[in-house]
Amino acid sequence: MVDYPVPNDEARRLHAVRATGLVGTPAEERIDRFTRLAQRMFDMPIALVNLVDSDKVWVKSCQGRDIQEAPREIAFCAHTILSDEVMVVMDARKDERFADNPLVVNEPHFRFYAGCPIFAPDGSRIGTLCLLDYEPRIFSTQDRALLRDLAETVQAELVAVRLATTDELTGLANRRGLQDVGSNALALCRRFRKHAVLLFIDLNDFKRVNDEHGHQEGDRALREFAGMLWDVFRQSDVVARVGGDEFCVLASGASPEACRSPLARFRARVEERNARPDVLYELSYSEGWVEYNPALHGSIDDLVRDADRQMYAHKQSFTESVT
Repeated sequence: MVDYPVPNDEARRLHAVRATGLVGTPAEERIDRFTRLAQRMFDMPIALVNLVDSDKVWVKSCQGRDIQEAPREIAFCAHTILSDEVMVVMDARKDERFADNPLVVNEPHFRFYAGCPIFAPDGSRIGTLCLLDYEPRIFSTQDRALLRDLAETVQAELVAVRLATTDELTGLANRRGLQDVGSNALALCRRFRKHAVLLFIDLNDFKRVNDEHGHQEGDRALREFAGMLWDVFRQSDVVARVGGDEFCVLASGASPEACRSPLARFRARVEERNARPDVLYELSYSEGWVEYNPALHGSIDDLVRDADRQMYAHKQSFTESVT
């Protein structure tokens, strides 16, 4: 079996994959209807929509088998995302890349594969719409064109999902995005007994920036603040703007101790920014955090509420210190 090559734009591609907010999330009817259609149109036993992450392929929708994820190292789709073209393997046993693949030589004994890349808005190949069969098949030029058309429709649906859960100004997740992705992240933490921490960060006296420098400058400051948050925390963390000047970070699989380092780096970034001679005003913020406790936090909203309380206590101390 040939090891899968890594795309040249892998860092940007992984950022785009995780920015969808769909990694590890359950199936949705809005995507399932396309895999059902693909299964019928091509008379295939299996049709899937996948997202190719760093070491796993996450199955967002599957018809014909119960598949939720697969190691990237054995996934056909890891090869599909190397090109913009439809990839077809008519008989995997005769293809040197897959002849000794565990999915071919063992159960479920796949023989045929056809996959079309799915693109993020920046052009990154984030996943595939693919078809699988247990027997060799012929896939015509017309079939390839039809699969691409259907993949572009899936792509448009994924973009629509992304737009509905993204803050337009900063590019971070919005409140709905935090709820959708965060709920799934907490479910995984609960299932595998992992830690999680939610940070609530609020800019201090931000109204003054808008009043003294105008809303355009205020928007620029929010984008700058959001960018520093995004740079400091892990790509697997959910970073969201949940209000005008309010931000949250859900660090799943992380303990409070593990969050100290990124918080210190973020504090240093803000201090470095404030020390620049060209800045018109300083930015300061209050923070609060709470560790996920399944017995106390039945939802992401419960975590946000408790972290908000901690942040408010911090903000009160800030207000008292400047008055």
